[in-house]
Amino acid sequence: MARMTMIEAVRSAMDVAMGRDEDVVVFGEDVGYFGGVFRCTQGLQAKYGKTRCFDTPINESGIVGTAIGMAAYGLKPCVEIQFADYMYPAYDQLTQEAARIRYRSNGDFTCPIVVRMPTGGGIFGGQTHSQSPEALFTHVCGLKVVVPSNPYDAKGLLIAAIEDPDPVMFLEPKRLYNGPFDGHHERPVTPWSKHALGDVPDDYYSIPIGKAEVRRQGSAVTVIAYGTMVHVALAAAEDTGIDAEVIDLRSLLPLDLDAIVKSVSKTGRCVIVHEATLTSGFGGEIAALVQEHCFYHLEAPVMRVAGWDTPYPHAQEWDYFPGPARVGRALTDVMEA
Repeated sequence: MARMTMIEAVRSAMDVAMGRDEDVVVFGEDVGYFGGVFRCTQGLQAKYGKTRCFDTPINESGIVGTAIGMAAYGLKPCVEIQFADYMYPAYDQLTQEAARIRYRSNGDFTCPIVVRMPTGGGIFGGQTHSQSPEALFTHVCGLKVVVPSNPYDAKGLLIAAIEDPDPVMFLEPKRLYNGPFDGHHERPVTPWSKHALGDVPDDYYSIPIGKAEVRRQGSAVTVIAYGTMVHVALAAAEDTGIDAEVIDLRSLLPLDLDAIVKSVSKTGRCVIVHEATLTSGFGGEIAALVQEHCFYHLEAPVMRVAGWDTPYPHAQEWDYFPGPARVGRALTDVMEA
């Protein structure tokens, strides 16, 4: 078994999928000869040719619109939006076309496309390279939304997404590309080569979309997170010494509600962590579900830790970023409530 970064795991997933199915095609801005801005597609064009891995104009709406047409024709496009911040020109295609093809055709057509996009901050990308738009997709019936937190999951989930008959938004936390960043920006980052979840099989495997994973067992409070915030939550639990159970959602839509209910019913407390802005963030949906399904088990109010309700500020990167200190305070507060 190889040790891979998340970049290498994502690349391996596309390589395996393209090798198994000639209908799988990869395209986007700079993904061909250059190998993508983060090098996630490096070598795929050389291996599979320019008809299966190719560059596009700088036109996100055109990228997704083309993918939808290809999917209706029978291909399985896996396209890259260079940063999640750039997906807004394609939002109409995603919500009005891709998400509705199965419904509007009464099942005669499906739309097996994957839209990969690096998401989140922590790299000093500022307001146009740091956004976390996952909640904009979870509100749309017909889309699936996946956010892996490690290389092993990234490969297995991406293969599952490529094989899925419906459109999947695959958000890749860019701060995790090279290591499990826990929010302690003042410390050296541990590479994936020294982390157990950096062990990634070279060959085929898949992980079912819609299944969460418990990353840390605990009995005092449930912390629900996804993407980079999983590692921040784990660090906060260690820093505070609180017996927290940390759930990695992995998939936001479909959501593993059973895993959430089981954990919160056991602990009686819940903290939800995400990097996106607080207002109308996906944490609000989780909080409502916890209140609806776990009300009589709760010993304290459900708390959320999230980004500010502002554009991502370049100058205050680590104040905006929900780090382990902020999550730790929430854990302490919910335990004292």
